[in-house]
Amino acid sequence: MISITRDALKDKNIWQELNIALPRYDIDSMIEKTNDSPIWLHFGAGNIFRGFIARLQQDLLNQGLADRGVIAADTFDYEVIDRIYRPYDNLTLMVDLKPSGDVGYEIIASVSEARKADPLDAEETKRLIEIACAPSLQLMSFTITEKGYALRNMRGELLPVVVKDIEEGPQYARHAMSIVCALLWERFQNGATPIALASMDNCSHNGEKLKSSVLEIANAWKKNAFVTDDFISYLEDESKVAFPWSMIDKITPRPDASVEAMITAMDINDMSPFTTSKGTFIAPFVNAEIPQYLVLEDTFPNGRPAFEKAGVYMTDRETVNKSERMKVTTCLNPLHTSLAVFGCLLGYTRISEEMKNPLLVSLITKMGYEEGLPVVTDPKILDPREFIREVIEERLPNPYIPDAPQRIATDTSLKIPIRFGETIKSYIHDPDLNVISLTLIPLTIAGWLRYLLALDDEGKPMPLSSDPLLDSLTAQLKDVQFGNPDSVDGHIQSLLSNPSLFGTDLVACGLSPKIEHMLSEMLAGPGAVKATLKKYVS
Repeated sequence: MISITRDALKDKNIWQELNIALPRYDIDSMIEKTNDSPIWLHFGAGNIFRGFIARLQQDLLNQGLADRGVIAADTFDYEVIDRIYRPYDNLTLMVDLKPSGDVGYEIIASVSEARKADPLDAEETKRLIEIACAPSLQLMSFTITEKGYALRNMRGELLPVVVKDIEEGPQYARHAMSIVCALLWERFQNGATPIALASMDNCSHNGEKLKSSVLEIANAWKKNAFVTDDFISYLEDESKVAFPWSMIDKITPRPDASVEAMITAMDINDMSPFTTSKGTFIAPFVNAEIPQYLVLEDTFPNGRPAFEKAGVYMTDRETVNKSERMKVTTCLNPLHTSLAVFGCLLGYTRISEEMKNPLLVSLITKMGYEEGLPVVTDPKILDPREFIREVIEERLPNPYIPDAPQRIATDTSLKIPIRFGETIKSYIHDPDLNVISLTLIPLTIAGWLRYLLALDDEGKPMPLSSDPLLDSLTAQLKDVQFGNPDSVDGHIQSLLSNPSLFGTDLVACGLSPKIEHMLSEMLAGPGAVKATLKKYVS
């Protein structure tokens, strides 16, 4: 059996026989140099980091354009560090899944060390402070999901952990944003050298969210006399602390059993996925699609890696915002959510299987080209029409990407206002367009409400993916009944008029009658969802 460790990599013939690409740089030298003068600390040690972000630095190391790696840290699930990083010498087996069925393998070795951002672990905290205070450190980056930046609950109340952090100060920081703010406070006290904090999470205005949360913690600490006015000035000075925005796109689904089987057949040891005590399903390998996009605002006051040499689009904030808006509101995310909703209702467990259904392909094709493109934001560096074509014809149909509609359906209430609400608002505000002409976006919203009944198209119980508003939404839909189309009447108008949920008031804009009618049609009985899709899509 072969193990993925630095010692095992020394026998290059074994890996060459397995067609697994190895790093083309001296790993020990990289680790030593990074330890002495780190340049990059990343928070969020999961799959998108291992399969995309860390690989960017590997590309630069392979090209001889970098000599230091990335330090990974996790603020949420320390088990990932203990079970995925350290036993494997911080190496990752990357599995590239191509639409042709070809598979590419590469060992990613650019992570020099992995740390737990655990305030109760003095040794881990001491090392993170050393890294944060290093004058050589150019950036902290983040893939902690949109939830990681949230200081408040859905009612606008500070989370209990944040309240404690504010009361107890930087020394006891627990929330991810408090931990980062505490590290910046240490950096400020040790020379106040410049740094960039780059969110690489898949959410709108990610840099703005990160900055807002860090400053809210810092200002609360100032009020409680834990930090000084000068520290706030340091954080607010973009020549000292920058918060570049980004748009990121790469599908990195859960580790798949078929991929594990391929790796096991190579006689590679200990590659099985597992679920941590915090619910993270992860493996020593990452399986992912080939296409990937990172558009990054070029604001790094202490320098940066040569990201553009690794395929990153380095640009200005406006272009980042346009790229993100193009993807999230038109060219990918709305199509993904539509497939998720109807895929769950129709009993699919793979997105790629859905893409064999001409009805569903027609649904997202018309949604993208006919309803989305008229109001698309064109970033110029990416072609929106070509982006949609690649999504529909190459990415989503890839049978080797084990992505599930159930995964995509997670947190849909947080996605609806951006993925569909922005397009609806664009139609409302464009005098040459009529919002009432929209059909497939209202159909998807109606489909989502139908999904929330937790019954599939045959009327059988169906598990719902996690969502912060799930209890509230299902309570508001309690009078809507499968098999009773008339049960919609008068029971969802207050829901549809909620602009925080849909991005706009769907009653006021005139779309609610269409959505209500579509939902009632989907309630007629077994097979009604499919019949309704056929009626409006064909």
